[in-house]
Amino acid sequence: MTATATDTALEVDGLSVDIRTPHGTVRAVDTVSFQARRGRTLALLGESGCGKSMTAQAIVSLLDPAAEVSGGRVLLDGTDLVAADERTRRSLAGPELAIVFQDALTALNPVYTVGTQLAEPFRIHRGMSRKQARREAIELMARVGIPEPEGRADAYPHQFSGGMRQRLLIAIAVALSPSVLLADEPTTALDVTVQAQIMQLLRELRTERDMSVVLITHDLALVSEQADEVVVMYAGTVVESGPVREVFGAPHHPYTKGLLDSVPVHAARGEELRSIGGAPPDLHSIPSGCVYQDRCPLVRDLCRARRPEPAEVAPGRTAACHFSDEVTR
Repeated sequence: MTATATDTALEVDGLSVDIRTPHGTVRAVDTVSFQARRGRTLALLGESGCGKSMTAQAIVSLLDPAAEVSGGRVLLDGTDLVAADERTRRSLAGPELAIVFQDALTALNPVYTVGTQLAEPFRIHRGMSRKQARREAIELMARVGIPEPEGRADAYPHQFSGGMRQRLLIAIAVALSPSVLLADEPTTALDVTVQAQIMQLLRELRTERDMSVVLITHDLALVSEQADEVVVMYAGTVVESGPVREVFGAPHHPYTKGLLDSVPVHAARGEELRSIGGAPPDLHSIPSGCVYQDRCPLVRDLCRARRPEPAEVAPGRTAACHFSDEVTR
């Protein structure tokens, strides 16, 4: 289903990001487009280095100084964040757009109590007094499942477990009820039980606040369980997109199919596990044709000569493959 203008919270249109390196400028994100809808979760899926996190950092204007947006638009409720000035972007950071990073201990400031850090958004954006902001922070800590929040508000990040720190980071991100929440590998390094709790918390907050959640991950099981739509990325490009059930049920791109076939769902003891051969291309030497040609079992001369553009393969679904009709499960 295509998102309508009324339910689209975030629209990324042709976003490109270049990185300056000692060996020249490389294109890390290449004309990426997708729409994220209110009250739903969209997943950016792909191997490490495919451009998922770089895309998220570009959206929230947190790119490394060596990287810059070289093209495209990022529309947040109609405001183009790429064209906006820094003051506008800062005013939207928190009330409209927020991000949860994968390493909570690094993201939280070690020299301030968690209560102080949770109270800061209320003081900056809502002009609350210190006392009012602390009260809001304690209520927020309770909402995300921090036990004894009044007493623990005066504790420091290192005094919390990994799962509790991730809850605190989510609390800071949703404090001002943003329209869009980007979650960059939010359950990395957490055990399975805590992962499930964190994802359940995100689902509840998404529903309560009618947020759009953009989940960045390489975990296919997580996408299958948590996301409504998926955008599959490879070498900085979008190779397939659509509703999760449809994409996972009948992929139209060889890379998506390769990822799904790599999951040992039906593997028997002693059998060789399936995987995608080769490795993603170096950013300095992206092939002129299809970016997946060196690993693709369907590759032909056309693939080497011309890069396929994302094309509709079914209502609400796209795939960037010259031979998408030949990709079967």
